[in-house]
Amino acid sequence: MDSKRAGEVIPKEILQILEKDARTTSKQIAAMTGLPVPEVTRLIKQAEEKRLIVKYKTVVNWDKVGEDQVWALIEVRITPQRDVGFDAIAERIYRFPQARTVYLVSGTYDLLVMVVGKTMHEVADFVSLKLAPLEGVQGTVSHFMLKRYKEDGEILAGEEEARRQPVVL
Repeated sequence: MDSKRAGEVIPKEILQILEKDARTTSKQIAAMTGLPVPEVTRLIKQAEEKRLIVKYKTVVNWDKVGEDQVWALIEVRITPQRDVGFDAIAERIYRFPQARTVYLVSGTYDLLVMVVGKTMHEVADFVSLKLAPLEGVQGTVSHFMLKRYKEDGEILAGEEEARRQPVVL
């Protein structure tokens, strides 16, 4: 099935290839899909303009770099606001630079916020001084991540066998 948005169809296959490896070139994608290179380039540009492709991302294993980071998942219970529901409070939260990811979820809490800081104290200060006092926030529960094993489909723990890029001539 193709992804549509205001007009032309962007092949789902192109989006899946780039989601798996954002460094895949238009030439490589053309070889994989059978589309001409200029068409692939045009479709990718169009997908970026329509925000089907929002960002190209690199997953870094900061533990191996030796850079200390503290990651925490914060459960946030909030009171929805009239006419805007959860969106207004979620926007206030996702505007904080410490909030790396914000999801509306079902269950015993409403928002799941992933926070990254340099120390546990920095993360705790963000939660207690910025997040918890927000109007509409009923409560928070913090879960500090002890070890990341896998992120965005990539295994971070242990040694993984080297993967090779396909050779396209």
